Amino acid sequence: MLCGGVTLLGVAAALFLLFRKANAIAPDVTSPVRLRRWAAAFLLAVALSHVWWMIAANSIDSQEDMMTAYWIVCFLDVITMLPTMMGTLLAMLQDRRRPFWPVCVSLLPVFALSGIYFLRADMSVILPLRIYLLVLIVLFTLYIVFAVRRYGRWLQDNYADLEHKEIRLSLLVLAVFLIFFVIYENSDTGLVVTYLLQVDVLVLIGLLLWRVETLQELNSGALPEEDPAEAERMAASTLIPANIGPLLEKKCEAAQLYLQHDLTLAQLAQTIGTNHSYLSRFFAQQGLTYNAYINGLRIRHFIRLYHEAVSERRIFTAQQLAYESGFHSYSTFAASFKQVTGQTVSAWMRDPDK
Repeated sequence: MLCGGVTLLGVAAALFLLFRKANAIAPDVTSPVRLRRWAAAFLLAVALSHVWWMIAANSIDSQEDMMTAYWIVCFLDVITMLPTMMGTLLAMLQDRRRPFWPVCVSLLPVFALSGIYFLRADMSVILPLRIYLLVLIVLFTLYIVFAVRRYGRWLQDNYADLEHKEIRLSLLVLAVFLIFFVIYENSDTGLVVTYLLQVDVLVLIGLLLWRVETLQELNSGALPEEDPAEAERMAASTLIPANIGPLLEKKCEAAQLYLQHDLTLAQLAQTIGTNHSYLSRFFAQQGLTYNAYINGLRIRHFIRLYHEAVSERRIFTAQQLAYESGFHSYSTFAASFKQVTGQTVSAWMRDPDK
């Protein structure tokens, strides 16, 4: 009953991701279509895994046939669940479209070793196969951890608002998947481990639904493609146009462009008439990220609005002033405020002249 329930839940979650157009968990977020498809594919693979395991368990009697069926089902699990989980994790990274062919190539040894086993009934290939899968998963895990850290820096350099864009918590999905792999490897040791595997799958389904539904599609704000010759010329040059600073003061700070919600580096570069790579290098030269620059301006704007409201004895809320200062959400504002001022919003408001 538990396996059947998990199977139905996996199918329902996959169909939900494939066919529901609007988000249910975060209605104001437009999640990436590519991610929804990969996550749905993984959930369907999980459901199929339960189906063929139940078929094998209930239709085979002899010990020899059971052993053959066991390895056939394990092979099917590896070639369906492993690549779809890898594709799901890669689809969460939206700084560029990462190719999937390396994942396919990495599975060729699995096909080769499995083929040797099924054709020759050679049990000696089982240990190398397990070792290879372990090494493959460890290497992919290290890659994802590195890629997520790099992706976080890319977001800081290109987006002022990180709400629903950060994916560090997606490492939790990776961790639950690793737990799933460890339990799966030992699922033939007893009924308790089998139950733990089902619990882990339930957690994984919930985490995937939450992560997919709360991750914002970034394609609309993606950086424009550069001409290769222009990119090479800029890479060879150490000079940054001297007018970027004055242009920022005139067209961003004086014009209060920073009040625009979801303002990206590419949009700002276009407004001041420069290349986004030059602008990014300018901020790096100042020891800033684009996120820190824009949100610093917004915090100073908030402080001005606060003092004006107090002097005019107007009724206001910090949430209202934060939104008027360009922040899309109060949680982002509160985190930025503490980073800039070293104080929480409530502590600062008790003594704003300190």
